[in-house]
Amino acid sequence: MFKDNLVQLRKLKSLTQEDLAERIGVTRQAVAKWEAGETMPDLEKAKLLAEILEVSLDDLANYETEANMGLGIPPKGKHIFGTVTVGDKGQIVIPAKARKTFGISPGDQLVILGDEAQGLAALKADIFLAMADKIRKGTEV
Repeated sequence: MFKDNLVQLRKLKSLTQEDLAERIGVTRQAVAKWEAGETMPDLEKAKLLAEILEVSLDDLANYETEANMGLGIPPKGKHIFGTVTVGDKGQIVIPAKARKTFGISPGDQLVILGDEAQGLAALKADIFLAMADKIRKGTEV
C-alpha cells in the first residue's frame, strides 16, 4: 500500500524522486527504496511526505485503491466513503466511517441540499442553520 501510494502521489504532483528527496532531506536512493518497498521512512519523514503530497498520513500508509471504487487517494480533508443503496422509501445508511468522521449520531438532523448538475449534499442541520444565520445577519461565514 504505502509504496504504491507514494509512487502514485509523487507522479500526480509531477515530482521526480530527486525532487521529493530534496524536499524531504534524504537521498534519491532513499525515496527509490521506499517506492520499491525495500525500506520505510521513519515517522517524521512519513509525516513530511504526507504534508508535501497533501494527503493524510493514514491515507498515505493505508489507502487501498481497489477498496475505494478504483479511485486514487483523495486530497487531505476529502473522503470517499464508498457506495450506499437507496431503500424503497429513499432511505440510505451513512457508512460508519463517515458518521464517525463527521460526528453524526442517531437522532441528529441533516439538511439535504441538491444541485441538479452536481448532485446531493448532506450537512448537519445545526451547522447549516448557523451558517444561514450568519449570512442573513451579514456577518462573515
